[in-house]
Amino acid sequence: MQAAEPGKLVVISGPSGVGKSTLVAQVLERFNSQLKPSISATTREPRPGERDGVDYHFLGDAEFERRRAKGDFLECIEVFSRGHWYGTLWSEVGPSLEAGKWVLLEIDVDGAQTVLDKVDEVIMIFIRPNSLEELERRLRSRGTENEEAIRRRLSVAQRELELGSQYEYQVVNETAEVAVDEICQILQDRGLFND
Repeated sequence: MQAAEPGKLVVISGPSGVGKSTLVAQVLERFNSQLKPSISATTREPRPGERDGVDYHFLGDAEFERRRAKGDFLECIEVFSRGHWYGTLWSEVGPSLEAGKWVLLEIDVDGAQTVLDKVDEVIMIFIRPNSLEELERRLRSRGTENEEAIRRRLSVAQRELELGSQYEYQVVNETAEVAVDEICQILQDRGLFND
C-alpha cells in the first residue's frame, strides 16, 4: 500500500572497524518500529552465529549474479576484490519506502554513491574514527584477520575517509553513546520520531 508520503532512505557508511554495526543496532533500538534495517545480500559464507534472512541474505554466486543481471539490486559491489559480493536488494527497500517507512542501509561508500544516483532523497551519514591509529587498534583487537587483511582494510579506510567528506553528515565515533545520540538527533531533525 502506498503511503501519502514516502519514507526516507538513511545511509550509514564508514571504514571497516569504525563501529558502524554497534551504532546501527543502538539507533534501530531507539527508533524501534519507526526505522527498518535493510538486510544486505552476500555471496560469502555465514560466520558462526549468523542467520540467513536475519544477518544477511546468503546467496550462492550464480544466484547473486542472476539477480544482479536482472536488476534486483539497488546497489552491489565486490568487496576487497576477494570474490565476495555484497548488495542491497530493491525488495528490501522499495516496498518499505512506498509504505512511508524509513529504511536504514549500512553500506560502503561505493554503494552509497550508487544509491545517490538512483534515489532522490537520501540522508547520508558517515561514521569516522577519532584517529587512524584508533581504527587500526580496533581492527587488530578483533583478532579475526591476518596482517595482510588488516593492511588492506586500512588502505581502503584511508580512501573511504577521503570520500566521507562528501556525506551530508559526519559523526565521530569516539564513544558509542555520544555517536548514537548524534545520529538520532540528525534523524529527528530530518523528521523521524520515536514511538
